[in-house]
Amino acid sequence: MKFAVLVFPGSNCDIDCFKAVEETVGQTVDYVWHTATDLSAYDCIIVPGGFSYGDYLRCGAISRFAPVMNEVAKAAEQGKYIIGICNGFQILTEAGLLPGALLRNEGMKFICHDSVLKVENNNTPFTREYEAGEEIVIPIAHGEGNYYCDEETLAEITANSQIVFTYKNNPNGSLNNIAGVSNKAGNVVGMMPHPERAVNEVLGTTDGKRMFTSILNAWRDQHDAASIR
Repeated sequence: MKFAVLVFPGSNCDIDCFKAVEETVGQTVDYVWHTATDLSAYDCIIVPGGFSYGDYLRCGAISRFAPVMNEVAKAAEQGKYIIGICNGFQILTEAGLLPGALLRNEGMKFICHDSVLKVENNNTPFTREYEAGEEIVIPIAHGEGNYYCDEETLAEITANSQIVFTYKNNPNGSLNNIAGVSNKAGNVVGMMPHPERAVNEVLGTTDGKRMFTSILNAWRDQHDAASIR
């Protein structure tokens, strides 16, 4: 399996994501610059956190126009696995690949601490190794993590089980405590907490490790099934 970690001017969690893939699943992983125009070699694309383009205009608003995002959209349509973390989540919502938007935190301050999440949907390629309703500890670090969508969208993503994670103690004012959502197909997930910072005991929690092993095992099962057909 091959992973791509996208890099925009201002990304600062790209190295963390790269190292997390190496440590948790030991698969091939490459940094891919925002000007890339071909992602066909990759099975999973990680859109990392940071401050892409300095968060000018609003978070992710410029990055969504980067050439690589056209390829991310194609990969999503092809059913490849895409995960956006923190700023990556913001970019995916700006690009229309995920529903909703991320607003300024309710307290108007940057927050950085461990957060307890509830796994709302463990039927995605990213969460299959968690238990439904399980509580996990994943750190957050953001100033614009307040998830919002209109009532119609909320009803739709709730009915479709697109709410993947919720906060146990809402840190930022997110609607219905939402911490992460998926697209309808479930192959694109965005979340504000940082699973790549929760893969080793030295970091205080290993609860993010199963996200990466979930991805690998989902991909293996998918390809095993394809080979039988």
